[in-house]
Amino acid sequence: MGLGGYASRVAESMQSCKRAKITGLISGTPAKLDEWGAKYGVPEGSRYNYENFDKIKDNPDIDAVYVITPNALHHDQVIRVAKAGKHAICEKPMALNAAEGEEMIAACAAAGVKLLVGYRLHFEAKTLEVVRMRSEGEFGKIKFFQGQCGFRIGDPNQWRLDKALAGGGAMMDIGIYAINGARYMVGEEPIWVTAQETKTDTVKFKEGVDETILFQLGFPSGAVASCLSTYNMNYLDRFFLNGEKGFAELQPSTGYGPIEGRTNKGKLTQPHVTHQTQQMDEMAGIILDGNEPVVPVDGLEGLKDLKVIDAIYRACATGERQELKLV
Repeated sequence: MGLGGYASRVAESMQSCKRAKITGLISGTPAKLDEWGAKYGVPEGSRYNYENFDKIKDNPDIDAVYVITPNALHHDQVIRVAKAGKHAICEKPMALNAAEGEEMIAACAAAGVKLLVGYRLHFEAKTLEVVRMRSEGEFGKIKFFQGQCGFRIGDPNQWRLDKALAGGGAMMDIGIYAINGARYMVGEEPIWVTAQETKTDTVKFKEGVDETILFQLGFPSGAVASCLSTYNMNYLDRFFLNGEKGFAELQPSTGYGPIEGRTNKGKLTQPHVTHQTQQMDEMAGIILDGNEPVVPVDGLEGLKDLKVIDAIYRACATGERQELKLV
């Protein structure tokens, strides 16, 4: 659902999937439905628009819908997918705020369908190796995490810079990687956050659309994280984890790959697999077989990130530390 740039990447990647294939299309653009339908062999009866896609409930070829639309549309569209009896995969951020996320989780639970979030890095081999090393104690007691996520955004008229559609700015799009990464790299849920916003371009980044936010997280063990989210600096795609016995660095850490990394024991050499191919096959396993991934990709995982984002925006507005309760 939503046949834009990222959907194109997912669709191309799925051509190499073993367990997932494109069986339906949803778009508001008839020409895209024709083009994609022809390209991926989706019959006209399995092509829908935003007005009639509730009819997917009568289509046995469709098990799940991947919602890849602007952030503000996720809430209503996922709930409609759930009411149609189909599993929902939602691109991140799952919603505009935690309250919306809770409603989406409840709707999917009531319908007896799964809600998954497009956290492709949760299946990425080098990332999972760092998680394994940390969980097995190879880095010792974790002390510090650093997440740097940013790029200079282009077209000022795109939906990502529209508060009504995006729900914010860089934090919703790219900063969420640092939040999510801090959680799975440290292996704990943060209990407080502080944050500071800076804005140098009030024309491109209008009221409610953040350009740059620095934020800090505190964890129950005493570990701390220092993170940067920005739409105004390039070459920022790095995670760093420091423990008493060792370290891990991923750079690039969140791009489409290949991810590169090293630890105190040397270079990470796990082979690169196209992220979206791996993600969709793994998600098929979750939906069809009830598999449980090492790092969750369910609605609750998405909700935790939204709770942190809500708190970051409150911290920026008030200048005060925000307490977090994610568990």
